[in-house]
Amino acid sequence: MFKVIEKTKIWFSISLAIILIGSIFMFTRGLNFGIDFKGGTKLVVELGENFNKVEADEIVKQYAPNAVTKTVEKTQYEIKAKDLDETQSAEVFNALKEKYSLEDSALVTQTQVGASVGKELTRNAIVAILIACIAMLIYVAIRFEFAFGVAAILALVHDVLITISVYAIFDIPVNTPFIAAILTIVGYSINDTIVIFDRIRENVRSMRRKTPTEIANISINKTLARSINTSLTTLIIIGAVNIFVPTVREFSLPLLVGIAVGAYSSIFIAAPIWVILKGKKKSKKSVKAA
Repeated sequence: MFKVIEKTKIWFSISLAIILIGSIFMFTRGLNFGIDFKGGTKLVVELGENFNKVEADEIVKQYAPNAVTKTVEKTQYEIKAKDLDETQSAEVFNALKEKYSLEDSALVTQTQVGASVGKELTRNAIVAILIACIAMLIYVAIRFEFAFGVAAILALVHDVLITISVYAIFDIPVNTPFIAAILTIVGYSINDTIVIFDRIRENVRSMRRKTPTEIANISINKTLARSINTSLTTLIIIGAVNIFVPTVREFSLPLLVGIAVGAYSSIFIAAPIWVILKGKKKSKKSVKAA
């Protein structure tokens, strides 16, 4: 039997190390917020079916080295950049127009995103995540017990922090799809955690003479194959989407990170936290009895 709880310090240390490194990058360099949060320019140009994205990127990088580009609906070319003003946007379009012999109508959209919109998005995202976590805590506390709820929420916070840390460490641009992905990760992770907690609850009733550590280890081992197989299947599908459908990469990439981390936290973070909380509860009862 794989003893998970006895190695709690190792699991916690791995997570703390990643979060600490991510925090250092966040405080020194900051997250790489895209134009959805910092403001900037978004251009969508109709280039036709046979355009070469690499060539188009080379043209755009001459005017905006930090621009983020992608193909939309196979024929459209999207450009997002924080440092493009109206004059530079016109120069970019004219360069593409000359390269691909385009008409003026090829410029599908040109949108300016203000920084104030980004601040509102950030605030709304934080509120949405907090509401989701509170709702999860109430749900798990009612369905199981309060210790399960606290353990589940701490595991969710862990998943969010690890995902953000990965983005900070590798300086990956953060845009609005990232927020949608975080909320999806929260929902997926809590589902995986509940599967393990449900088995723990069943074993608590049928194994009254065993300690919380023993119960947690038995429960994890009985659900381990299911958790790994479910997460692995999901990761393979999302990985394929991330590789072959670049238009949704801003959403699929954080999902890849978050689902992998969520599978890890359900096994190695949530259950050990429950054992710690149960141990503290027993200690308090022993003190009162004495």
